[in-house]
Amino acid sequence: MIYLDQAATSFPKPGEVVEAVAHTLRNIPGSPGRSAHKGALAASRVLFEARERVAAFIGAEDSSEVIFTSGATEALNIVLKGFLKSGDTVVATSMEHNAVARTLKALRQQGVNVLYAPCDQEGFLILEELEKIIRTENPKLLCINLVSNVTGTIQPLAEIYPLKGENTYLLVDAAQAAGHLPLEVANSAIDFLAFSGHKGLFGPPGVGVLYLRRELASQVSPLKEGGTGSRSESLFQPEFLPDRFESGTPNLPGIAGLAAGIDFVEKIGLTRLHRHETALADIFLEKIRDHPRIKIYGPKDRVRATAIVSVNVEGLPPSEVARRLDIEFDVAVRPGLHCAPLAHQTIGTYPQGTVRFSFGYFNRLHEAEKAAEALIKIAS
Repeated sequence: MIYLDQAATSFPKPGEVVEAVAHTLRNIPGSPGRSAHKGALAASRVLFEARERVAAFIGAEDSSEVIFTSGATEALNIVLKGFLKSGDTVVATSMEHNAVARTLKALRQQGVNVLYAPCDQEGFLILEELEKIIRTENPKLLCINLVSNVTGTIQPLAEIYPLKGENTYLLVDAAQAAGHLPLEVANSAIDFLAFSGHKGLFGPPGVGVLYLRRELASQVSPLKEGGTGSRSESLFQPEFLPDRFESGTPNLPGIAGLAAGIDFVEKIGLTRLHRHETALADIFLEKIRDHPRIKIYGPKDRVRATAIVSVNVEGLPPSEVARRLDIEFDVAVRPGLHCAPLAHQTIGTYPQGTVRFSFGYFNRLHEAEKAAEALIKIAS
């Protein structure tokens, strides 16, 4: 199989990740922070070292600001549902994933004022419009989808920072950015950062990260309460980090796998990873660009995009194109709306969606070429 659905879940996983998960399952009994026997202490060590690893990777000064979650969706929900109250205003982009858009829909019904800043047909924020909304509405929170899961569009964070104002906090959804672009929180305007472990960081499914600034922790209500292994004598949730947001037994094998994935990313290097992936996307695009029945969406300047490419074939629904790629050519892609109907409305592909090709580090040149040839045959 030529697997070009890397934006959903990266595959294959590096051997180091598989081994880290297997080692934890085979050799580390007990739960971190729940006892003093050797197994529990070993589990606590794995958890602590992984937290330190993530903090270093994103430039966080204090690893307790790193919260492990089940994925980017939970991380985003913690902030949106815990930070926003009735009467607050939040501004998001018209390229948001449903992890944000559905949550904001629910919050709107609870009295939160939800506004969307428009993006152009390539998926980029229209900065003049964003500035106008922020100046007029003075929102409590600005939510930015750093990289679109539909088009690969990279939002210009450095140009957005000065626009947000002193009274507006910034939440960045980095689900499609982590492992592809540098993330630096300590010396930036980012107050909250959410990302998953199973995409560009090569970790297993079921693990993600929320970074939040320590001084904001008390303003965010936990999404859930429960056992933390700390302050067990009290029926009140601990106030300190990370326990305030980490109730229940942590996914230790997943967390160990995420740490190993970050090690792999740093061993290869973000620049090398990004260059390889985008080179494959460029080769694919070069081969299909001039076909009269293939329409390409997203940034024309591919320097401003990751290795995600969305297309449509004239006269064929995306599901049919994807089915034929799978059955006839053994190429795996994702058709439809990609859990991002707002993004598809923005780029003009709602309600049918697109066929998404997403390239990863373990894909090779011949795979990009064969995928392009297969798409051309289907379109001809």
